[in-house]
Amino acid sequence: MEIGIYSFGERTLDPETGQLISPAERMRRLLEEIELADQVGLDVFGLGEHHRPDYIVSAPAVVLAAAAVRTRRIRLTSAVNVLSSDDPIRVFQQFATLDLVSGGRAEIMVGRGSFIESFPLFGYDLNDYEALFEEKLALLLRLRESEHVTWPGGRFTRPIPGMGVYPRPMQSVLPIWIAVGGTPASAVRAGRLGLPMALAIIGGLPERFKPLVALYRQAAHQAGHVPKLSINAHGFLADTSQEARDTAFPAYKLQMDRIGRERGWPPLTRIQFEASCTLRGAYFVGSPQEVLEKILFQHELFGHDRFLMQLTVGTLPHRKVLRAIELLGTAVAPVVRREIHRKQPPIQHHERVADASTAFPPASS
Repeated sequence: MEIGIYSFGERTLDPETGQLISPAERMRRLLEEIELADQVGLDVFGLGEHHRPDYIVSAPAVVLAAAAVRTRRIRLTSAVNVLSSDDPIRVFQQFATLDLVSGGRAEIMVGRGSFIESFPLFGYDLNDYEALFEEKLALLLRLRESEHVTWPGGRFTRPIPGMGVYPRPMQSVLPIWIAVGGTPASAVRAGRLGLPMALAIIGGLPERFKPLVALYRQAAHQAGHVPKLSINAHGFLADTSQEARDTAFPAYKLQMDRIGRERGWPPLTRIQFEASCTLRGAYFVGSPQEVLEKILFQHELFGHDRFLMQLTVGTLPHRKVLRAIELLGTAVAPVVRREIHRKQPPIQHHERVADASTAFPPASS
């Protein structure tokens, strides 16, 4: 299993100091986090695109390129690019460039985004939310296929009359993942297209997502593709469970309550937070032993190929973030890889999904 981290470059009030650090200081810390993740042997670091004052990453490829020159082996991905409000040609060119800078370590993770600020910012109508993503994803995949691109154009993209798109990446096939929040149609689309799927589980019982994963794998196999799955989740580590939860909760509550005021959620309580940190909860917050047990528990459910943790949900003390990265890379990842490697027999990814149709309505692409 690949194990890594993703971040939005959050910039919120520090619960310890009550202060808001500068964007430059947050960027410095973020690059240090990526560099350490590489040093301790983690496999992936992802950055998500946002256009809000509480996050500093609006251009993931730029930050990842800066990280590329400070790292040696870690894969560098968006998490996600909001493709619906972007230009697929520029997205491809940016990540092809990142691939060259990093020596073939770039990936793209595309999604429709959990926030809507980019749509009015770049002049798009939210009523076209689904159609924008469908058309732009099709173009992005066409750009990956060949150096010279012929594209008929559509409602949101212009025609391309057999023109070259440069630079080409170092990898023969630039990896493109689809991020999914929980919609059956999105899972089926990813499977039919033969794209790896990143499933975000940030609330509720994880087993509720098994039918969604089964739908994805069934669609992939029916279309002749090999599925690849990542589970993305919130989490934090410290040397003890108590320290991890005491450190993470104030920042997590501040950020989630802020978003909740926008979306109508009630304030997060400590009891709710603690419940989500248990083995069957959504949050990977605890000691290294607790976190690795939870990764292995979910691997029994999903048989996934990658696990990504959003390590900072809100601003946390930088020294504790670095310690969490160190623990994930040295105390968790090696044990998880070893345990999964020795398991026999391997989880069968071609399982049938007769029960999936009862858990979700019929999905379409």
